[in-house]
Amino acid sequence: MPWSKIKKRLETEFLAPSLQGRVTYFATSYSKCPDHEGRAAIRVDGVEVFKSSYYEKMIIHSQKVSELTKGGMSYMESWMQAFEEAEKAGGFDQKWFYMAFDKFTTQPIEDSLKSEIPLVRIFAILDRRTGKRRLAAMAEEMKSAPPFIQVFYQLRCEAEGLS
Repeated sequence: MPWSKIKKRLETEFLAPSLQGRVTYFATSYSKCPDHEGRAAIRVDGVEVFKSSYYEKMIIHSQKVSELTKGGMSYMESWMQAFEEAEKAGGFDQKWFYMAFDKFTTQPIEDSLKSEIPLVRIFAILDRRTGKRRLAAMAEEMKSAPPFIQVFYQLRCEAEGLS
């Protein structure tokens, strides 16, 4: 699916009415970059609140590989596991953004809210199918969520008039 359709679906079909016009999505790839790598972001009121790129993801990845190999894990095992760790730490690129959108649209909202993939969880928190009661019930589990997920949870609660 082309980016323009993904963006339109995220901003109109899925986004909660209380956030429409405030939250926008951005993704691009750079044609002069090897393998057309790029970046993606979620903007709130024109400010990039959650953003990353291929290079930022790879920096986090290399740090995680170093940590895991120091912990006694083999280099090959740490290389593979570091991708998961980098994603959980908020490292992604436009390709991960597209894959997260695909996963989000092909599973129930309940699964998306509990997803291990941070972008899928963010999409679900901002989704119109996530109501006020569900948001209120998530308060306790959001305390242990990564800070970049908590930002979107707080944004949605404020938009819905929840304290």
